[in-house]
Amino acid sequence: MDELAPPYGSLDEPRRRLVMRDTWASRWTAAWQVNGSKVVWPVRDLSSVPVLSSKPVRGFIWRTKQRHRPGLEFLVSTGRMHGFESLEERAALLALDFMTVIEVLPQPFVLSFEHVDGHAGHTPDFLAMMGDGGHWLLDIRPAGLIGEMDAVKFAASREVAAACGWRYSVITGWRPHVLSGLDALSAQRRPLTDQLSCQSALLAAVTDGPVAFGELVQATRVPAVGRAHALHLLWHRRLGFDLGRPLDDSSLVWPAGWTESR
Repeated sequence: MDELAPPYGSLDEPRRRLVMRDTWASRWTAAWQVNGSKVVWPVRDLSSVPVLSSKPVRGFIWRTKQRHRPGLEFLVSTGRMHGFESLEERAALLALDFMTVIEVLPQPFVLSFEHVDGHAGHTPDFLAMMGDGGHWLLDIRPAGLIGEMDAVKFAASREVAAACGWRYSVITGWRPHVLSGLDALSAQRRPLTDQLSCQSALLAAVTDGPVAFGELVQATRVPAVGRAHALHLLWHRRLGFDLGRPLDDSSLVWPAGWTESR
């Protein structure tokens, strides 16, 4: 993913517009929805927020003639639907599912912060709980739609994330073929019944190193079925390939953990 593109290739310049005296973490606040009630914490105390008990701070609205495309995306990682407000946010959810998140909270809180021209609020797009126990705060905005105040809000979110020990990113776009590759894999991301033992045949075929995808599926008893199981194993990272290239029959596939030096 691209974390921030021109004209704001870095958040350092927008950060200079934030008012961050010694007590900023006590003055800046984040409002959450917990057990049906609005609860406000100063940034310094966000580590005590029961994140898994919270709900989105605002709902998702569908109406005619709206410019964005909201909807619901099912994540295998969590086993339920998650709301998104644009196709760009849907793509981010798909990528998070591939990374096997523990939980994803859309619109997690409303941040109130100070900048040189006064006070402002901002609602980040997602807060993801990752498998390693860490948290990842995300804003999603196409590069051409980032305005001057947007960059200031993103800089404020980054400071809050750093204060909490969270990772923070602004997703402005994706490198070529990443989304098309993830979309292809996602078709077989749900559990599959393997009555023909395709998965063991596929894993055995790459024991000695990379094999072309088309050749790999031929190692199964029924290649058409083997193709579906190969995509399933790629999604769950029991097999690997280069997401930066189109996935086709010539793509090299290797076993999980394989390195060129082996």
